[in-house]
Amino acid sequence: MDNTFSGFSPHSLAFFEQLAAHNTKAWFEAHRDDYEEYLLEPLKELVSDLTPAMLALDPDLITTPAVDKTISRIYRDTRFSRNKSPYKTCLWITFKRQSPDWKSDPCFFFEISADLCRYGMGFYSADRATMDNLRRFIETKPDEFRASIACLAGQTAFTLEGERYKRPLNLALAPDLQEWHQRKNVYLSCTRLADGRLFTRAIRDELAKGFALLQPVYELFWRVRG
Repeated sequence: MDNTFSGFSPHSLAFFEQLAAHNTKAWFEAHRDDYEEYLLEPLKELVSDLTPAMLALDPDLITTPAVDKTISRIYRDTRFSRNKSPYKTCLWITFKRQSPDWKSDPCFFFEISADLCRYGMGFYSADRATMDNLRRFIETKPDEFRASIACLAGQTAFTLEGERYKRPLNLALAPDLQEWHQRKNVYLSCTRLADGRLFTRAIRDELAKGFALLQPVYELFWRVRG
């Protein structure tokens, strides 16, 4: 990997705190330079450093270090929200393939806010057809499915998440398969308090290692995506 990224700054986290307290256009414009220095530039550097590792996982991933390519906008879409605050108090990067509907495709992600960071892989919002395909795969090829998720055995960083149906859809399945089969959406996430690792290259190396661990599951998700 490149060595452009040297870590975030404590000012990066402080910016989110201050933005939450002063979420107005006037305040943001007065502190735009802080946003660019403490958040936007480090996120661009992080994307650039991770690019070789991500392309080794999937050469079709978008890795352009820019807003709306791999980096989220800080502006909130308030059209359909009761919360009319104009700015987000967290930012994220995503590594995804070019797609007209990326929300239904698997992607890798990293999110940072004032007190938490989160990273992992999965669907932002898998469509019904994809989840039906996953369930059929679990039902018809349970051993092959278990082999695809064997990389998760013994690790403690990532947890399986995603909304569940209230009742099992197939009572005949073993408990380990039910954990996946009963989901309306599915993703793997590591969430922890923001700590000193964010201020060094250690977070970059942790992301690269974690994303590589999840590659077999990522490939499974693309298989059922079709």
